[in-house]
Amino acid sequence: MNISILVFGSEDFLATLPDQIRYPTAFSVEIIANVNEAVSRIQVAPPDIILVQARQDGSMELCCWLKDQTKISWIYCILLEDRPQQLADRSKHSWEWELEMTSSALKQGADAYIWHLPAEKTADTSTQLNANHQLILAQLTVGLRKAQKYRDLLRTNDLLSTIALADSLTELNNRRALEWELPRQIKKARTQRDPLSLIILDVDYFKKVNDSYGHLVGDRVLQLLCARLRHSLRIQDTPFRYGGEEFVVLLANTAREEALSVARRLNRVVSEEPFAINSQLTINVTISLGAACLEPEDDEQGLTLLHRADQCLLEAKATGRNKVVSWDHISHISCLKAVSS
Repeated sequence: MNISILVFGSEDFLATLPDQIRYPTAFSVEIIANVNEAVSRIQVAPPDIILVQARQDGSMELCCWLKDQTKISWIYCILLEDRPQQLADRSKHSWEWELEMTSSALKQGADAYIWHLPAEKTADTSTQLNANHQLILAQLTVGLRKAQKYRDLLRTNDLLSTIALADSLTELNNRRALEWELPRQIKKARTQRDPLSLIILDVDYFKKVNDSYGHLVGDRVLQLLCARLRHSLRIQDTPFRYGGEEFVVLLANTAREEALSVARRLNRVVSEEPFAINSQLTINVTISLGAACLEPEDDEQGLTLLHRADQCLLEAKATGRNKVVSWDHISHISCLKAVSS
């Protein structure tokens, strides 16, 4: 666990901190004295713990700002009180006043508030200095636990997101993942002015497989099919299980001719060799494919692009199956029909 600590304060302030912070071995420490620079640093690379010198200009503003930042609210902020007037007043007032000071600091955004005695006042009282350092280190431990729990939560959320977007049978991305990824790919293609293509494919006569051999064999066919697809796709191609025996492949930075080449290769690698279900059973499988390219008039969600590819798939299945049909082919047929009529 790579823990990072940001010290907001002066170099002299750093010299008053425990050796474990001044000479770290288990974490990284960075010191910043300007509040604007500290805010910029936190926004770019949030630390796990912030040690704030109360005497430093902008210290309370930094604590208040942190309290308002929902996305980085997990950062543990320790305010070290070293202002001369407050230290002097502390010796004059009762413990109720000290509690009021602590309450005020916590309300302003600090997670911990520690009275930090200057070294020159404790040179002859090493016990008091040691107790102060031990309190700082104890609060660091609290902050480290909070950071660890936050990172564990992130890992859990990442795992849950992965599960939610994955098809458990084929281990491909599922339809929900496609609905998230397709608009992102369309936006990227249009921003960078790159082509984008899409293939929809369907297993021919898959119902007969289930009816003849049972759904377990059907599931195995889909698993073997997806293994072949993954092996035959390029690095920029992303396959999804769209539903049942239907799959979608996003082809980034791919124009029409190259998309057709990919589709024909997939058609060939599936049909050229039977699927070995077990040592006694092999099944011949073919697929039909429809291919379409992103057009300027397509919507941002990709619904019209999907629809064109699906129309191509329907044409492939209606004209014999085990083939690839592109939108240009359908458009050409439509033009011929219009001319003949």
